[in-house]
Amino acid sequence: MAQASSSAERPLPVGRVNGLIKGWIERLGYVWVEGQLTQVNYKETWALSYLTLRDVSEESSLSLTCPSSIIRSAPFPVRDGDRVVVCAKPNYYPKRGTFSLRVSEIRPVGVGELLARIERLRQSLADEGLFDESRKTRPPFLPRRVGLITGKDSAAERDVMSVARDRWPAVAFEVRNTPVQGAGTMPRVVEALKELDEDPAVDVIIIARGGGSVEDLLPFSEEELVRAVAAARTPVVSAIGHEPDHPVLDNVADLRAATPTDAAKRVVPDVAGERELLADLRARAAESLRRWVRTQRESLRAIATRPSVADPTTGLRRQREETRLLGERSRRAVGQLLERHRAQLASLRSSVAALGPAATLERGYSIVQVKPRDGGEPEVVTSVEQAPPGSQLRIRVADGAVLAAGIGVSRAGAGDTKNTGQTDSGGPAGGAGSPAGPEPTTPPSEQ
Repeated sequence: MAQASSSAERPLPVGRVNGLIKGWIERLGYVWVEGQLTQVNYKETWALSYLTLRDVSEESSLSLTCPSSIIRSAPFPVRDGDRVVVCAKPNYYPKRGTFSLRVSEIRPVGVGELLARIERLRQSLADEGLFDESRKTRPPFLPRRVGLITGKDSAAERDVMSVARDRWPAVAFEVRNTPVQGAGTMPRVVEALKELDEDPAVDVIIIARGGGSVEDLLPFSEEELVRAVAAARTPVVSAIGHEPDHPVLDNVADLRAATPTDAAKRVVPDVAGERELLADLRARAAESLRRWVRTQRESLRAIATRPSVADPTTGLRRQREETRLLGERSRRAVGQLLERHRAQLASLRSSVAALGPAATLERGYSIVQVKPRDGGEPEVVTSVEQAPPGSQLRIRVADGAVLAAGIGVSRAGAGDTKNTGQTDSGGPAGGAGSPAGPEPTTPPSEQ
């Protein structure tokens, strides 16, 4: 391309100069460029996305124009901070006089490849369950001794210790200074972690670093360190302090802090805040106790106003009166019962007296007994057959007994005197229950 001549008298117009520059630039053709992505402006709905590729060492940058379809089909997520290699063609826009590289291919390299490997490791460890919340242990409320793994004389060490001691002046630290970037970081941090985990006086361990680039934080995503943290018995706090590309250590740690200062605040309680909390709790407890006392006092006062409490003998007097009334009723009932039984007994006695032998004898009846000829016990005469003439008789009357001898007999219903020595001028011969009548007339033969 021939060089256009110009002078102060014959200057070139802007359009002509821009056209010449466009021709010169486009002669370069496709180039492969390596750098770190920054300012990724991408939306799926856009046809073109705009990125900036920065040279870390020289701090120079290039503008990139990339079809959004290339970013969507990339084998890794395109984000700020990725180290990439792009295949692009220089492009100059004459109307605006701006230069950019139009991207046709993008690949992860260097840190970009490491980040992709880290993401695969993160997914693999998550599948193992090393990130489960059930495996994590919360740090104690007030640790006796805090283990701190950080760089020597680093800002992270100063921040953690100063903030912790401001919050709780008596807090004690067990510090292990290790490299916090570079190839020797991971083994030294693992060694320090094991030492502190074996110390029974250490209640919590903080691994701190004050942020840094993606490359600086790569040791904190090494698998050996991550597994050592997962195996530690002592709670571990990750305080690396980097967003948004946080290392795998943040996932496996028992507690993740945004910064070293945040770690100190979350591990060590604030003595002033705790004192305020204690004062508030004491005040609330005292008020609760006062309310309880008031409630109990009112209950006691209500109980004291009850009649049974005001005069405890009231119930006794009432029970005594009821007992007296019941006693009187019982005595009346027993007296009435006795009177009824006495009347019944008197009636029975009267009946017995009226129906008994004595009463019968009193009315003029007698009981005649005959002594058998064989000398047996006397028998009551109930038939004339028992007392033939000449029988020895005993006649019992009301006031005694009469001894007699049988002279003769007369049968009931006989109209005239028979030739048995009997006479009908007399009454009954004095059988049992017979009323005492005139003695029978002596037969003529015996006169």
